[in-house]
Amino acid sequence: MKIILLLSLAVLLSQGYANSLDSCQGRCGHETDLRYTCQCDSCERYGDCCHDYLTICKDFSVGSLSCGGRCGEKYNSQNRCHCNTECGRHNNCCSDFTDLCTSGSLSCKGRCGEKYNSQNRCHCNTQCGRHNNCCSNFKDLCGDGGSGGSGSVISDSEIAALSEVLYALDSNKASMSEVILDRQARVHNSQTSSQKDLSPNKLFQFVDEASLFSKPSYAAFVSLLDNYNRKTGTTENLSPQQLKEQERFLTESISNTELGQELYGFLYTKGVYKSEEEFKYDLKMMWFGQYSRSSGKMDSSGFEHIFAGEIKSGKISGFHNWLQFYLLEKQGLLNYYSHSFDGPWQSYPDVLGMQFKWDGYFKQVGSAIIGCSPEFDLAMYSLCYITRPGKRCKLSVGGKPLIIQTYTWDNSSYGNGKKYIGSAFPATP
Repeated sequence: MKIILLLSLAVLLSQGYANSLDSCQGRCGHETDLRYTCQCDSCERYGDCCHDYLTICKDFSVGSLSCGGRCGEKYNSQNRCHCNTECGRHNNCCSDFTDLCTSGSLSCKGRCGEKYNSQNRCHCNTQCGRHNNCCSNFKDLCGDGGSGGSGSVISDSEIAALSEVLYALDSNKASMSEVILDRQARVHNSQTSSQKDLSPNKLFQFVDEASLFSKPSYAAFVSLLDNYNRKTGTTENLSPQQLKEQERFLTESISNTELGQELYGFLYTKGVYKSEEEFKYDLKMMWFGQYSRSSGKMDSSGFEHIFAGEIKSGKISGFHNWLQFYLLEKQGLLNYYSHSFDGPWQSYPDVLGMQFKWDGYFKQVGSAIIGCSPEFDLAMYSLCYITRPGKRCKLSVGGKPLIIQTYTWDNSSYGNGKKYIGSAFPATP
């Protein structure tokens, strides 16, 4: 069955894939793109701004009086002040131009990924860790700049090559006979919010549980799914047994699989981790460390949000895993409506963007990697989060591109200021 990957949605909210066409998340200052339903560049001028433009893009807004995120921008007569090399001559620089956009700046605000300039007092690019000349807020504002945390640059080509190796090593992925889908209705991107059930049958027509669920990593993963209260604002009180289930999942996915060991070996050789114990501990914290999404309650974690799914403000938040989808659909708790894109792979893993209701709550577009093993899901998302935190991560699977968008959780941290994973999901190429 031929699958066509229409990865044509843009970068999305941390809560999921649903709002990619009508949000400025990750798009501030981008040129006008008619693929989207609203814009995030000079939109105030043309009246076609996305609803969250002023909130997310306040530093890019033509009404902004700050140079945050605007250093070196082209002249725009609509701007109230300017942030380029000519503004001094015309006496119309923003008040923080000198602090943020000149060689005297000690901050990385608006400078992440800049080219090296010997006149700068500190730097904000992938090489600064190696040369010990990063600005003090480099990690906070720029993540690790793609440096892998140790100053060792990990390139896009290395990430893509590793993802192909992980794909080849995914011996526990489903075969086409072990998972049979009935995709049914396909909708246009503009129709994803209609909440119309256009598919009378279940998406998963057959899953060979006897074959797949007997595998240790599948069994360990499934045991975790009932550990969480799906509604945010309710404290998650995990029992000792449930904490052991987390350890078991990491062991079965990382220590006991060739795929997991390959991921660790790559990050070890890059100097990101000094031992497997350090690697597993960091995975445990970034995925299972708890934080608050609502009302100050310790109600969430990266694993719960991405793999199990949550309900926040009356909507499904996160939920990017095919096994959870299948199990809930099997129980009659999830109703598949349609899909808005379908990947180019003719075997598993595949990618699908789905519209569905979970016990009365709607998901406009829930993207997931279909038919992969739990360890593959964990490895791909972890690879992207570790090497490209909060950014688009370019992978390659079976010779075809796959983009994973990750988001950091910036309201709390663990260890020495490390960020929990906020979200991760298949995004646009």
